[in-house]
Amino acid sequence: MVYDLLLWVVLGVFIAAMGPDPVKDPAAFALVTVPRIVLGGLAVLVGRPYPLLALVLVLPLGPWRFTDGFATVDLSRLAPQRNVKIVPLLATSPFIVWYAYLTGRRLARVWPALLVFCLIGVVGVAVVLAQGGDLGLWVSMVTGVIGTYLVPYLFGLLRRRLLQQRLQARRSAEEQARLRERARIARDMHDSLGHDLALIAVRAAGLEMAPGLAPEQVGAAGELRIAAADATERLRQIIGLLREDADAAPLVPVNENLAELVRRAAASGMEVTLDLAPGPVPELAHAVVQEGLTNAAKHAPGALVEVVVAPERISVRNGPPRSRSTVRSGGMGLAGLRERVRLAGGVLSAGPVGDGFELTVTLPP
Repeated sequence: MVYDLLLWVVLGVFIAAMGPDPVKDPAAFALVTVPRIVLGGLAVLVGRPYPLLALVLVLPLGPWRFTDGFATVDLSRLAPQRNVKIVPLLATSPFIVWYAYLTGRRLARVWPALLVFCLIGVVGVAVVLAQGGDLGLWVSMVTGVIGTYLVPYLFGLLRRRLLQQRLQARRSAEEQARLRERARIARDMHDSLGHDLALIAVRAAGLEMAPGLAPEQVGAAGELRIAAADATERLRQIIGLLREDADAAPLVPVNENLAELVRRAAASGMEVTLDLAPGPVPELAHAVVQEGLTNAAKHAPGALVEVVVAPERISVRNGPPRSRSTVRSGGMGLAGLRERVRLAGGVLSAGPVGDGFELTVTLPP
């Protein structure tokens, strides 16, 4: 409100400077200048929310006097006029330029501005015809409309489009960040919870086949194994909702070495062996072995699992299962692992081998 009040005061001073002297001719001042000041006040009042309406209100204060201008040209070769003003300037021109800029900056629709510009053109033509309609007046009027109204409006429109693009880019970056976070959560759930649930199912299967248990205890162990399998399936569905196909999986393994991973799997009841060849351990070894052990625990309960890790080859092979699997296939673990191997320049193969299943990853030297 304070800014608008100050703007109205400054606009009133400029309008008063354009009109009759209030001391020498107070009647003309009251008849001409005071209504213009009131009109300027109305324009300032509505200019912030409705700049196009303010532009219409200050239309009588537009560049319709052709005595001063931004530049002067000589049109004596085309017409008798010599000092023709280009882009006529008045004391109120900066305010009109500001509201034209705000119109382009804030008005989302274009057709209301086109209607107002048509009205401005009609007023300009009427002013030129009323003053004689010679070539110099036409040049002054056209350049005044372009410089005072059209160019600021286009600058405002350009500014609005740039801000919209910046906003869209920021929203797109935020959306990509959310998708990456969702994919990270899905990978963490798959790498940690999925593996742990599979090992719980293995422990339950081993307990179910242990000798010396009462029928009630065997039934409870079987129910525990089925419940763990169901929880694994629900986790797979949740991961499917969180994962985004366009998001590339990270190449950073979880903070656990291969020996600890295999030891934890063996402690859960899996029969697993580890053959670690001399040389550097591949960066993807942890992810490959964990995926292979998880799949073996889910789809081949009680099977013997052989893990072989070499600098250029990783293999996880399991034999035939000793009990029926209660987990459906079709998870995203192998799909995500395949993408990680592809990004590392390697090749992944997975399929039945004999009476078991083998997951093999070959890496470049």
